[in-house]
Amino acid sequence: MITSDKISVKEKIGYSLGDLAANLIFQTIVTFLAFFYTDVYKINPGTASRIIFVGGMVGAFFNPVMGIIADRTNTKWGKFRPWILWTAIPLGIMSILAFSTPDFSLQGKLAYAFTTYTLLVIAYSANNVPYSALSGVITGEMVQRNSVFSYRFLAVMVAQFIVQTLLLPLSLILGDGDKTRGFENAIGILAVIGIMLFVISFYATKERVETNAAQKSSVKIDFTDLANNKPGIILFMVTIFVFITLTLKSGMHVYYFKHYLSEPHLAKFLNDIGFNSYVEALNAFFKSLGLIGFQWPENPSESAFGLFNAEGIILMIIGIITSKSLANQYGKRIVFSAGLILSAFTLSVFVFYQPDSIGMVFFTQMLHGFSYGITIPLLWSMIADVVDFSEWKNYRRATAFNFSVMIFGLKVGLSIGGALVAAILARYGYQEQLVMQNAETIAGIKMSVSVYPAITFILAFICLLFYEIDKNKELVIEKELKERRIKTS
Repeated sequence: MITSDKISVKEKIGYSLGDLAANLIFQTIVTFLAFFYTDVYKINPGTASRIIFVGGMVGAFFNPVMGIIADRTNTKWGKFRPWILWTAIPLGIMSILAFSTPDFSLQGKLAYAFTTYTLLVIAYSANNVPYSALSGVITGEMVQRNSVFSYRFLAVMVAQFIVQTLLLPLSLILGDGDKTRGFENAIGILAVIGIMLFVISFYATKERVETNAAQKSSVKIDFTDLANNKPGIILFMVTIFVFITLTLKSGMHVYYFKHYLSEPHLAKFLNDIGFNSYVEALNAFFKSLGLIGFQWPENPSESAFGLFNAEGIILMIIGIITSKSLANQYGKRIVFSAGLILSAFTLSVFVFYQPDSIGMVFFTQMLHGFSYGITIPLLWSMIADVVDFSEWKNYRRATAFNFSVMIFGLKVGLSIGGALVAAILARYGYQEQLVMQNAETIAGIKMSVSVYPAITFILAFICLLFYEIDKNKELVIEKELKERRIKTS
């Protein structure tokens, strides 16, 4: 059955806070996990690559299990909302432990890193699979769903801004210049904030689309329906390629600024645009509060890295805002495909930039941020659409299971992309203790923020050519499902 599909702004914001909370951790993993292992915890890049891949894949395979469990959960709060509440504290605790640096032997450090990362991604799955599935039962109307996802991914951008722009300087503040201690303290604060936001999200939302009590379902049927869901299989592949791209380029950017771009030219660029003057004033303010560890302008690469991420996120937000109206007018598939191919192009041109091409690097990041931002809410909205497609075709609904399979694809992409960052560094001879890396290492870093991620975005675009749910089919599915639900209510 289904109740009113009208979603208030308050509920949309409340739902989006759950993704803000999750992405305080997720964006840290995407952007800094390889850097944390190699440059903070001092693990060999090759070993770090194996930890990220194997630990991530173990967690990834937990996703379908979690989907099966969530679909069969029945409480007075619904199927999916309770898991947001139940997993909030465990996820916060594992986040703190995974980014801590206990003084163990080398073997002890490796065991600790693998165990805590694996448990972190399992806890994330236990939280995020039901959270994502909740978006499929908040409303059955696709226009309302597009709106919900726009709110959700604006919240994601807030989390991304906090992590990618502020985490490094924040770690200096909280560690009084010591990144190791600062990372632990910063993650601790983010974890506490995340727990509170999960609780708010739980209380602010409501499940409206209910599974027909008469439907027959089993794990075997769930997998059979999945195998017959061609749009779902295609979107699964798209999800893998998209998250390989995101993790690879995002994880490599910190090395790109530290080892490729010219520090004197970065310093001049920051000075010419007035950024240094702004941060000096900000420093004075923090010092007046006793936070003497904040010395952002003394390191142009870190300062420019934060600004680079900030401007990209601002343009992503503009892209997200634009996405809703474009999707309503042209359909999600066309808009998503166009955003992917434009994003691939803007990534590919980074290969032509020299270490002193600072202005072009920042300008291209703005173009990339906007074009990729258009795609951000569409992927998750399309995942909800393929859940509807499965129900429309098979007369059965397995919301959490279908979302869990897509999040499994996300984790596969995350694991491959994160492992590629460390593996590429190892393959090209990266040595953390060297101030100046060799030419081969620099070339590998440059390719990893340009050509390599552009290739995986193009592969995602090719997959979408075979995706059959266009705008007209969206409307047919929505109409027929609504009529069925009215009959069974």
